[in-house]
Amino acid sequence: MNETEAPIPDPSWGAKLALRDQLLTTRRRIPPAELGARALAVAAIALAQSEVRLAATVAAYVSVGHEPGTGPLLDALTGAGKRVILPILLPDLDLDWAAYTGASSLVSAGRGLLEPAGTRLGVEALGTADLVIVPGLAVDRSGMRLGRGGGSYDRALTRATGPVWCLLNADEVLEVVPSGQHDRRVHAALTPDGMNRFHRAR
Repeated sequence: MNETEAPIPDPSWGAKLALRDQLLTTRRRIPPAELGARALAVAAIALAQSEVRLAATVAAYVSVGHEPGTGPLLDALTGAGKRVILPILLPDLDLDWAAYTGASSLVSAGRGLLEPAGTRLGVEALGTADLVIVPGLAVDRSGMRLGRGGGSYDRALTRATGPVWCLLNADEVLEVVPSGQHDRRVHAALTPDGMNRFHRAR
């Protein structure tokens, strides 16, 4: 795009904003004890899946706030002998990656985020993952993912070569979510109630 050209507006922006607000409000109402129970359920379900059993490297992330919890999942993956890589948010909102070696290896990165303190592996490291687990606010029945609007994962997922799962609460798998041309679909939604698998068109 020429530097003087204005970016093409996303016609789905308003609908996304309204749905994000609704979903975040619902998440904030989940009691902490319930968040913990759901995180344990997600870890158990994930480890029972063939994609996890066969994976050598899994890309995941550290949950924050009222997001579905990933702590038990990260420790279960490393306990099962998997190499786990986690994202590092770059100034241009792209994602670098580094290995997870336990909770003590995480450092505060601002914006409420926790990131791995180890050697950075580069943005292309996502392509080494046999399975990618990403955050989101909702996914629809076609696998279209609704994120928080920063575009970091939509950009990073262009480099993914393995299947992509989105970690959600069960009620966040919807019939349809608003989407734009840069939004990426996922292969499955992992929830405390089980796996929802989709036929991914792109």
